[in-house]
Amino acid sequence: MAEITHRFVETNGIRMHLAEAGEGPLVVLLHGFPESWYSWCHQLHALAEAGYHAVAPDQRGYGQTDRPSEVTKYTQLHLVGDVVGLLDALGEAQAVVVGHDWGAPVAWNTALFRPDRVRGVVGLSVPYLPRGPVSMLTAMRAALGDGFYMAYFQTPGVADAELARDVPTTMRKLLYSASGDAPRGAEPAQPVVPPGRGFLDIMVEPPALPAWLTEADVAFYAGEFARAGFTGGLNWYRTIDLSWELTAPWQGAPVQVPSLYVAGDRDLVVNFPRTRQFIGALRTFVPRLTKTILLPGCGHWTQQERPDEVNRALAEFLAELP
Repeated sequence: MAEITHRFVETNGIRMHLAEAGEGPLVVLLHGFPESWYSWCHQLHALAEAGYHAVAPDQRGYGQTDRPSEVTKYTQLHLVGDVVGLLDALGEAQAVVVGHDWGAPVAWNTALFRPDRVRGVVGLSVPYLPRGPVSMLTAMRAALGDGFYMAYFQTPGVADAELARDVPTTMRKLLYSASGDAPRGAEPAQPVVPPGRGFLDIMVEPPALPAWLTEADVAFYAGEFARAGFTGGLNWYRTIDLSWELTAPWQGAPVQVPSLYVAGDRDLVVNFPRTRQFIGALRTFVPRLTKTILLPGCGHWTQQERPDEVNRALAEFLAELP
């Protein structure tokens, strides 16, 4: 099995920690919330053994990467800038960029903003959502109210303190409740926080960990967030409106590089209002989409719940690129 090594690079004014394995064409793996490079362990090994240089950074605000204190330093322009700077630091002109959860918009936007640097793009869980007439936060508030979890995350310090109160419990609840292993009806139909309650109140404690998740996995995530806190990751949510304002020049612009979309059919994101409509029409906004894959019974943690299927899909996509 290929060895995973670690190092730091300077990119876009921050010091970024990354895990990497293998040699060959570059594949950048971007994690989501609340995760880290570690969520790509299975893919780092598989891609390295398939002849690729796989790199999974701790993104801005996470793990061992710098965590700027200003909320405004977490816009999509900053996050895409981090990826472009990472390619520069690695001496690479281009890469395939793969993103899961919040990493998916960063991957899609890297392809949108800098198609000259992206050979191909893969989104896991979150499809490409073209800029609409209002921000995603405004649209979801209109559909689901101020209890929608992204709205709940807006107030500095509130979700930060709740999630940090008992980090191992936080990670167990989130990883289980959003997975395909949570009993139907156990996970919320939509992640809406009732008045006077907290985000973790709508999650459930697992009776036992599912087969894809070990106590060592939970302990790793818990250790990372106990040290770094959740504020860096939450700041991504707090710049949704600002990112929408800043991306006005790309209104209606399609993603023009070869693309792949993979998600679980039990993913809460897939079942947000209107998301399935976007998935059905994805080729309209991503004309070079090669395939859409919905994994039956899979929840939100796509590459961790179904590593073999994701690895196979990535290998097929990468092999078909020019």
